[in-house]
Amino acid sequence: MPFYHKLGEIPRVKHTTFFKKGGKSLYREELISSKGFSGIYSNLYHFNMPTSVKSVKPLELHKTVDWPDAPLLYYHFLTDKIKEGGNFISSRHEFLVNPHCKIGTAKVTEDTDDFYRNSLASEYIFFHRGSGVMLSPYGRISFGPGDQLVIPRTTTYQIKFDSFEDNKLLIIESDTAFEIPNHYKNDYGQLEEHAPYCERDLRPPEYLEPSDIKEDFRVILKAGNKYFEHIVPHHPFGVVGWDGYLYPFAFNIKDYHPKVGRIHLPPPAHLLYKTQHFIICNFVPRLYDFHKDAIPAPYFHSNIDSDEVLYYAEGDFMSRKGVVGGSITLHPGGMPHGPQPGKIEQSVGAKETNEYAIMIDTYSPLHPTLNVKETMDENYHKSWLE
Repeated sequence: MPFYHKLGEIPRVKHTTFFKKGGKSLYREELISSKGFSGIYSNLYHFNMPTSVKSVKPLELHKTVDWPDAPLLYYHFLTDKIKEGGNFISSRHEFLVNPHCKIGTAKVTEDTDDFYRNSLASEYIFFHRGSGVMLSPYGRISFGPGDQLVIPRTTTYQIKFDSFEDNKLLIIESDTAFEIPNHYKNDYGQLEEHAPYCERDLRPPEYLEPSDIKEDFRVILKAGNKYFEHIVPHHPFGVVGWDGYLYPFAFNIKDYHPKVGRIHLPPPAHLLYKTQHFIICNFVPRLYDFHKDAIPAPYFHSNIDSDEVLYYAEGDFMSRKGVVGGSITLHPGGMPHGPQPGKIEQSVGAKETNEYAIMIDTYSPLHPTLNVKETMDENYHKSWLE
């Protein structure tokens, strides 16, 4: 996050005595740091030792969905064809993976009292449909349709939904942090005037009453492709206060301010966050290019270094036909991609677009899983035939 935040009670000086009421025992200070001790960090103050674990056992939570002989071609798949639901942990289905990035969706149909922690990856969650609250030791963040939540690696959390009629999530895991691009910030870390969002658009956690309940709680840990059950002897949200720069935060796609050019602007003009191995962009309603002979539809493009993924949320997608909300397209690097027949001519003279989509460009090839095979449009790769 680009700014300092604090909630609850903390001592005046870090790493000094901070006694509980009664003055006989100390709150337990935990430093959560990134990049060793060189990145952003936060200090949390717990009722109990955050290291306490009563038992650990492996879990078989998700079956392997590798598709080792997936052909190299253009893909369009409809994630809503996956009908299997579950809670916010068990309902996840991976579609595209590489060593640094996992892209999947979840259809959340039930609640759970379990807590969840991704030990080896930070998470980006786009709430396509559904509303509720995310709870963590840092506090609570309310969410609704269009919200994009960034959850730092090792954060223990729960997601509570207002109902279970229609909840759909896009989930992206990264082995490095989701960060605001440096060129959006000045030398002091403040977002500059040209950035497509500012600090007031970013929603940090709000205060959550800490819990000092001492009983067994179940925490599900994910470590790569492995899952473990940890039973801890006290409530995971027993934090009386914290401060720092490392914490979950939310940003709604409808608060993204798009850039408009005289001629077509490339996807980096729509950049949201970056990691060391891929970027995320937001496509939102915007005016088209204003050169008198402009072609609003994108040109054909061969990206020799990146795979291009688009998750379509809602609206009219001017360069593509046959896609619907929940569709994902994958255009592998090294293969030209672009508008389908008739879409370029159709765009000439158009004044605006009305679409919401999330783009992921990865610097390492993505591998489709069996979930892609089961939900794909088998004729999509032929859709450029005139």
